[in-house]
Amino acid sequence: MVVATNPKLAGDQQADICLILEGTYPFIRGGVSSWVHQIITGLPELTFALLFIGDKSSNYSEIRYSLPTNVVDLTAIFLLNDGAPPKAKACPGNKDAFERVKRMHNEFLKPELGSLMEFFPDLMRDLFESKTLDYDSFLHSHAAWDFITEEYQQRAENESFLDYFWTIRSMHGPLFSLISQVSKAPKARVYHSISTGYAGFFGMLLHKIHQRSFILTEHGIYTKERKIDLAQIEWIHEENSIYGPSLDKNFGYLRKLWIHFFETLGRLAYASAQPVIAITEGNRHRQIIDGADSKNVIVIPNGVDLKKYYALRERPARPPLIVGFIGRVVPIKDVKTFFRAMRTVYTQLPEVQAWIIGGEDEDPKYAQECRDLVTSLNLQSCVVYKGFYDIKEIIGQVGLIVLSSISEGLPLVILEAYASGLPVVATDVGSCRELIEGGSTEDKQLGTSGAVVPIANAEALSTEIIRYLSHAELWEQSRQVAMQRVDRFFNEENLFINYRNVYQNALNRLWPE
Repeated sequence: MVVATNPKLAGDQQADICLILEGTYPFIRGGVSSWVHQIITGLPELTFALLFIGDKSSNYSEIRYSLPTNVVDLTAIFLLNDGAPPKAKACPGNKDAFERVKRMHNEFLKPELGSLMEFFPDLMRDLFESKTLDYDSFLHSHAAWDFITEEYQQRAENESFLDYFWTIRSMHGPLFSLISQVSKAPKARVYHSISTGYAGFFGMLLHKIHQRSFILTEHGIYTKERKIDLAQIEWIHEENSIYGPSLDKNFGYLRKLWIHFFETLGRLAYASAQPVIAITEGNRHRQIIDGADSKNVIVIPNGVDLKKYYALRERPARPPLIVGFIGRVVPIKDVKTFFRAMRTVYTQLPEVQAWIIGGEDEDPKYAQECRDLVTSLNLQSCVVYKGFYDIKEIIGQVGLIVLSSISEGLPLVILEAYASGLPVVATDVGSCRELIEGGSTEDKQLGTSGAVVPIANAEALSTEIIRYLSHAELWEQSRQVAMQRVDRFFNEENLFINYRNVYQNALNRLWPE
């Protein structure tokens, strides 16, 4: 399903940049969405088209941002149908095309890209020229059934066939859905995906079909985050599998198949994008491990508009007993560990408050579980749900910012905390340690601007929260380091300069008309 809104392009007009956004801006608030809005508004000389990819349209009913005037098109593509599924209509299918699908499927199971790129042009012809392979034939053809049953017998006989069948359908269906909607994508001189996954795959397709430059930026590492998600979901039912000795023994065949699927989508995007952009050196290293060419990966750190926060830097002599949790109430933020830590903090500092500054609408089930936990821990007088707030309006009242996430990229909230003169306690994920203890030698010499704790460790988290709220000298020393660190290394002007250069290079790259 495709929904086009706010279109300002006509005829053969093209936007300068088409941003490909999976589950983020402009329908979801959060760090990545804030970054996208920041880039668009910071480069007003460029025109942007937005290509949003989501699951169901019913999950994205409201645009959460006021779109800047240089956004000339917004197209939303939804991979799943909200209505009744189309009626099945049997067809023979093309056996040669499905033989190439089988080869592609086999490549998904390998730890390296292998020969996938060698026969990918043949798949492209099947999909876009001869049209011997389409969504209907994948869903309803005899050739597709033969492919699925043969793969099952060879690889997954210990699993439920129904689970295997629907896993293959769920895995490949969105790809065919995207492929069928290539013609609906906004026209642009450069395509820029803000993740791998489905967005990266679509960016790769548009790059190859339209012969336009393709850029990839990753904030968090998409495949790592999907692996975390897959470890937690309950709808995959598995028995012991015979998948292979080199893989994670804690995962059954179907989970491993999903992981390899997302890893392969990532490698396809890495192989096509120029450049691949990381936001930290740690993420750059991970992208290279996951298949990106080290010569093609560059680092552009996030940045903040420091001027907006200068007025907030004047703080009282002692930290206010308000702990700020700024973020979405979703499992990857591990809000439950934060609440368990606050139970201990509240016992020792009964005047403390924990402010939840963010939305609960993305995962209502998890949000309700968090509220139930607050009740069971008897924290109703401690925890305050603030909802969405302009950070500048609320962060001045907070004494400490805490992140309990199990995965992060380079959290913008840490930079905002530093810019306003606050230290941070965060889990050891993404670039948090680098931000708190320093990355380069010069950076490390500044000292620490907070504390780093293990993930899912409420005891360690509570210890550091209490330490910072109880020791004014430590709090003041760390916040001074925080302000120096953000002033020296994370000014948003550098972010705009770097992306202006990346975009200009991509726009100047010659492609056949």
